[in-house]
Amino acid sequence: MTAPSPHYSPLPGDDPNEIVKAFAANRAFRAAEWEELTTEDNPYRRPVRPDDLAWLDYSGPMPADKALKLSGLLGHRMLRNVYDLDALHLPPARTPAVAEDQKAFYSHDNRVLSALAKPVLENHLFSFLAEGRTPLERPGVAAATSHVIGAFEQRRAVGNKAIDAVERTVGKREAGTFLMLQLSAFLPSMNAAVGRAALGEYDHACDSLRPFLVDEYRSWVNSSAAYAKMLDGGGLKTPAAAYWQLYLTTSLARGNHLHHLSVNRENLFAFLGALVHKKMDESLTRDRFADAFATCLTADTGYFGTAPALAEDGLRELVGRLLTPLVARYGDEVVEGFHQGFEDAARFAGLWETDMVEQVTWADSIQEYQDKAIRIDKYLSDNNIVVDLDTFVESNEETSTTHVHNEHRLVMIESGQMHFWNNVTHKIEFNQGDKVLIPVSRLHGSTVLSGECTYHQPIIPDDMLNQIF
Repeated sequence: MTAPSPHYSPLPGDDPNEIVKAFAANRAFRAAEWEELTTEDNPYRRPVRPDDLAWLDYSGPMPADKALKLSGLLGHRMLRNVYDLDALHLPPARTPAVAEDQKAFYSHDNRVLSALAKPVLENHLFSFLAEGRTPLERPGVAAATSHVIGAFEQRRAVGNKAIDAVERTVGKREAGTFLMLQLSAFLPSMNAAVGRAALGEYDHACDSLRPFLVDEYRSWVNSSAAYAKMLDGGGLKTPAAAYWQLYLTTSLARGNHLHHLSVNRENLFAFLGALVHKKMDESLTRDRFADAFATCLTADTGYFGTAPALAEDGLRELVGRLLTPLVARYGDEVVEGFHQGFEDAARFAGLWETDMVEQVTWADSIQEYQDKAIRIDKYLSDNNIVVDLDTFVESNEETSTTHVHNEHRLVMIESGQMHFWNNVTHKIEFNQGDKVLIPVSRLHGSTVLSGECTYHQPIIPDDMLNQIF
């Protein structure tokens, strides 16, 4: 048993930005070292990229059009750390470094700071969801059910753009691996949120709800061996945060959203809507995921057959079973909350597809984006155009924790050598004179290989990029 700390660190005050900076200052969240592209043996090691918090603003809601930008990525990293603090994570082995990170992760100070950071991050990351929601045309369980069935039919008709993009790639092993590790970023987390939601005493209000939630979590536990076998077929492992640096903003967001509704108990009705969306989404994508993993990775995809899929009749029965007893007690607010949760989960699923398509397409076409960088550089030179740029001088093994940019940037190596990466499968070597275009919101990181590396990042405005291409 860990003894209470004999003293408490000073609290950061009421400034939201100071609160999140204090929370991210935990040693377990420090910037990544060169050997930490993956952290399969340390579930507490979750690099946030805390230095960037000096100029990011978490004092208010994030606009919807910035959901894929840097404050979203770092915000969801921090919020996942808040939610995971209440879960048990054990390492494969307890080395001294792992023990130090474990102590910091589960420390009293981290619990206090997480409690302060949680409402700041939730306000910043989820407030935009209220914009653009379309309410149900009429109240009632029948209307909610009809909407769910309509969404199911529409999603079934259009398919999944993210998996389509993976299957179109040239580097199918790389793309399939990336798809699998994104699934690992939100699937276990969403199921943990379901397990969390089951806790409590509420049978007097709805005696079927707790057994349903417990059964949902039990199904996940019972399928864990099949899930681990599937990941092993893709060369991946199951510990939480194993591929932390490669998780997309939206992959973290999908898990965080269900946790947000689960842990904030006043959101029960919205949680049930998001949970129904989860089950619908899993039913619609299971065969597509299985085909992609079998084709791209030759992985065992038996996991996707461990639970029955839901079709229209099953969804109708599920919505009615969840909502009818609650509506009888609490009225139309149940349906309103359910609809909001369902719609918000659908919105995150749609954002995830967009994020995945753009990331996978870019990562599969790096040579094309190196050629684009050459054309952009020539355009700037030929037209004597000066753009804003950042210059970095970094030393051997200095690592840039994976991140996204809020604008299009070139990376241009003036001298030295670096490894650049956007996946766990490979690294890309850049030498003096090499350059690449990194589009806005594309996840990447780097490590310096030479004694010193100097590189520049010109910022390319949207209108200029459109003019050149």
